[in-house]
Amino acid sequence: MATEDLTQAVELTEPLCHLSELVDGRSRGFDPLGEGRDTMFVVRQGERLYGYRNHCPHYDQARMNWKKDEFLNGARDRIMCFAHGALFDIASGECEIGPCLGQRLTSVKLTVRDGQVWISGPYVPGRPRRSS
Repeated sequence: MATEDLTQAVELTEPLCHLSELVDGRSRGFDPLGEGRDTMFVVRQGERLYGYRNHCPHYDQARMNWKKDEFLNGARDRIMCFAHGALFDIASGECEIGPCLGQRLTSVKLTVRDGQVWISGPYVPGRPRRSS
């Protein structure tokens, strides 16, 4: 699994969204740094929110979703990598079925403040910046 380069981390000054914009039992992708693609996603289960980076541990550049905001399997009880068919536990991010069995998704810590969903702490860009 790739490690994130914390030297490129950015402290966000805007929330991801309002909690009411996250539908219970569904997922939603986000592009917190305006990189042009969803680099993370959130799954809501009741009042619990689970945030993960949008890349499969089997192959770091593989995006998880098959279309905008679709990160869950048909039963909506697991996160699914549509590139590999791997299934992940929503609460832990651990792969339960697939080529990365036992590996985990990279979690993104979230906080809810005044009804707004925030990333807790600095956020690393989805693709490393190239040196000039």
